[in-house]
Amino acid sequence: MFRRAGLSFVFLLGDLAMLMLALMLASWLRPQLEFGKPIPPTAVWPEWPVFALALIIWAISFLLLDVYNLQKNLRPLDEAQRLIGAHVVTTLAFAGALYFSFRDISRLQVFSFAIIGLVLLLAYRVAFRFFLHFFGEKRYGARRVLIVGAGRTGYQVGQMVIKNSWTGLKLVGFMDDNPQADTLGYPHLGPLDQCLAVVQNQGVNEIIFTLPRYAHDKLANLIAALQPLQVNVRVMPNFMDLVFLRSEVEDLGGMPLVTLREPALDPLQRLIKRLFDLLVGSIGLILVLPVMGIIALLIKFDSPGPIIFKQQRAGENGRPFNMYKFRTMFHDAEAKQDELIQKTAAGLLIHKFYDDPRVTRFGRFLRRTSLDELPQLINVLKGEMSLVGPRPELPWLVNEYEPWQRKRFEVPQGLTGWWQINGRADKLMHLHTEEDLYYIKNYSLWLDIQILWRTVKAVIDRRGAY
Repeated sequence: MFRRAGLSFVFLLGDLAMLMLALMLASWLRPQLEFGKPIPPTAVWPEWPVFALALIIWAISFLLLDVYNLQKNLRPLDEAQRLIGAHVVTTLAFAGALYFSFRDISRLQVFSFAIIGLVLLLAYRVAFRFFLHFFGEKRYGARRVLIVGAGRTGYQVGQMVIKNSWTGLKLVGFMDDNPQADTLGYPHLGPLDQCLAVVQNQGVNEIIFTLPRYAHDKLANLIAALQPLQVNVRVMPNFMDLVFLRSEVEDLGGMPLVTLREPALDPLQRLIKRLFDLLVGSIGLILVLPVMGIIALLIKFDSPGPIIFKQQRAGENGRPFNMYKFRTMFHDAEAKQDELIQKTAAGLLIHKFYDDPRVTRFGRFLRRTSLDELPQLINVLKGEMSLVGPRPELPWLVNEYEPWQRKRFEVPQGLTGWWQINGRADKLMHLHTEEDLYYIKNYSLWLDIQILWRTVKAVIDRRGAY
C-alpha cells in the first residue's frame, strides 16, 4: 500500500515536470509558427506566476479527478482515457483562469501547450511503465502476487499475471495443499495453513484466491486471519456470496477478479484528507470564534452548568476520544438517560428523539441550527475527527452493532457526512450505517467538498436536527 502511494506521488511530480517542460516548449515554439498573429520572441515567455498557476491547477484537478488511483489504472487503456479526460478538463480551467488574470497570453500558445503537454504526459506514463517492468520491481510499487490455489483456475490466473507483468505485477508463486500441482515453473510455497508466514516472508501485497467452491470455509478463515496484514485480498467471482466493504470487480487481462478487502484510504488519500481538514478547519474556526463567544454567554444565562459538554465517542478503528459540543441539556441529563431510552418495534435502540425533556430552551435552538457542533472543529484540528466522515458513535451503541456495521470505523469519523445530508436525525441509530459504508466505498476529496456544501443547505433547512 505504501509503495503504491509512493508511486502515485512519483507520477504526480513527473506529470508536473512534463507540464512545465510543455509550457516552455510552447513558449519557444509560438514565434516560430507561420500562422497566427506575429509575436516577437521576447513577448511570449510567461512570467513565473503563470507557471505557478499551471502547477496548482493541474495538481489539484488531477487529484480531484482520481488520475493517480492505480487500482483504476491497471490497464494502459484505462490510464490513457482517464489522463486525457482530466487533461482536457484542466486545460479549460487553466484557460479560464488566464482570461481573468493574464489575458496577454496568446490563445495559440495555450493550445500548443495543451497538445504538447498531453503528448509528454502520455510519453512519460509509457516510459515509466517500461522502467517499472525492467528496473523498478523492488523499489517502485511492484505488486507482488501470491496465488492461493493451483488448480485449473489458478493456472489461468497465473498466466494472466505473467502476461501483464509489465504493468507492475510480479508473480511470487503458488500455494496449494497438493504438492504436485502445476505452478507454471514458479515456486510451490507450501500448503494453505502456511499462508500467513509466506505473505510476511515473501513481502506479498496481493493475494488472489482461486480455491474451489468446496473450500469455502478455508477461504473465509484465511481472509479473517489476513485482516491484520497490509495486503490486498482478491478472489475469483464464483464466491460472490461473500460480502465485504470495498468489494469491486477488477479486470486482469480480460479475467474478472473481485477485491474482498482493501484499506479504505491509501496513504496519499489520507494525507490529502488531513491537509484539507487542517486548512478548512482552521479557517472555519477563526471565522466562527465570535459566534462561539456569544453562544457561550447565552448558555451561561440560560441554565447552570458547564458551557462545553464532553462526551466519549468511538473514533477511527473504534478508538475512544472526548468529543466537544456546546451543552444543550441540563447538567444532570446523563443520569436520566436510562429512563428515556426507547426502542423501535424491531428492537433497535433510539437514543435521540424529538421533545427530549432534558434539552434546555436555548439548547433546542442550538440543536435545530446545529450550532452546538461548532466546538468539534477543535476535535478536527487535533486529528480526532475529520470534517467529513461517519458520525462518531457512543460506545454503548457500538456494542449493539452487528459485525458488518463496524466497517464504518475504517475511516476518520466526521463532523458531517453522507448520512447527515440524507436525513440526519430523521434516520434512527443502526439505520444510517448503509450511508456511511456508501461514503467509505466511494470516498474522494471531491465527495467531501460536495458533502460540506450540501451540509450548509441541510443546516439552513433545519431538516432532521433536534
